[in-house]
Amino acid sequence: MLRIPFAEIASTLTAILVGIGFERERAEHCARLFAETTRDGIYSHGIERFPRFLETIRNGTVDIHAAPECIQQLGAIERWDGRRGPGNLNAWSSMARAIELSREHGIGCVALANTNHWMRGGTYGWQVADTGFIGVCWTNTLANLPPWGASAPALGNNPLIVAVPRPAGHVVLDMAMSQFSYGALATYQQKGRLLPVDGGFDTAGNLTRDPAAIEASQRPLPIGYWKGSGLAMMLDTVAALLSGGLATHQIPIEPVKETSLSQVFLAFNLARLQPSEDSVRTADAIVDSVLAGNPGAVRYPGQQVLQTRAENLALGLPVREELWIDLRRL
Repeated sequence: MLRIPFAEIASTLTAILVGIGFERERAEHCARLFAETTRDGIYSHGIERFPRFLETIRNGTVDIHAAPECIQQLGAIERWDGRRGPGNLNAWSSMARAIELSREHGIGCVALANTNHWMRGGTYGWQVADTGFIGVCWTNTLANLPPWGASAPALGNNPLIVAVPRPAGHVVLDMAMSQFSYGALATYQQKGRLLPVDGGFDTAGNLTRDPAAIEASQRPLPIGYWKGSGLAMMLDTVAALLSGGLATHQIPIEPVKETSLSQVFLAFNLARLQPSEDSVRTADAIVDSVLAGNPGAVRYPGQQVLQTRAENLALGLPVREELWIDLRRL
């Protein structure tokens, strides 16, 4: 595993994107989001995902020149059409708009249809928390999660993100609807490691910790069993209804052709509700109460990201040598 400085990775990805027709400013932003994902330790959705992103551009799934367009406004709620543009740029723009709306109304909601894979959902949680606002967002996906009691995928592994700002370290939950996302399964498999707990079923229908067996069966375990299955369905339903876009059963099932996703971005302006010092005091007290008596054994959501971010910025971002050689060739 190589260690490459953040700036070098970002500039390399930018050069590749500019070379295939991106406008430079959009290329720099898109590249930075990929690099930041690897910086924060979400390796399956950072640089590792970049070659697949390029494939979706080549096959026409992603229109690199398209930007979101507002199609309906209703006070604090807006509907936008992503026009099948780059998913991470569309999502960043949508959360930025939700933040703008919340400055005016106290709450902002952007429902985005016809967009592409947003890569790491937690990116937009950190984005909104950095402004001092609470954020919630989620997306639907292609069908890759069997409903509880079934063996064939019919639900999306729809990521849900909840973010709370805190000067001492934002609290950011970024969770899939399965015990382990497909990206996490790939990471464990790449490292030759078993999962720490059962993560799904093998082809014989037995619970297993073997990530390769779960990928082969396409039967990851929903979080909370039937509860995670129900939550996945409701996230899909609400996203499709609010955005006027497609639901999971209408989305192409081939990963490199997955498109026309529906997403929701919410921002809550805490400053309109109470003084900021009161908000900080409350959030800190909650974190302290969770960590109390368990030093080092318990982490709040987002704590590990901050530690990994600092380490990777100091040492360089970890990148597989084969992948880096391929990217340098491009």
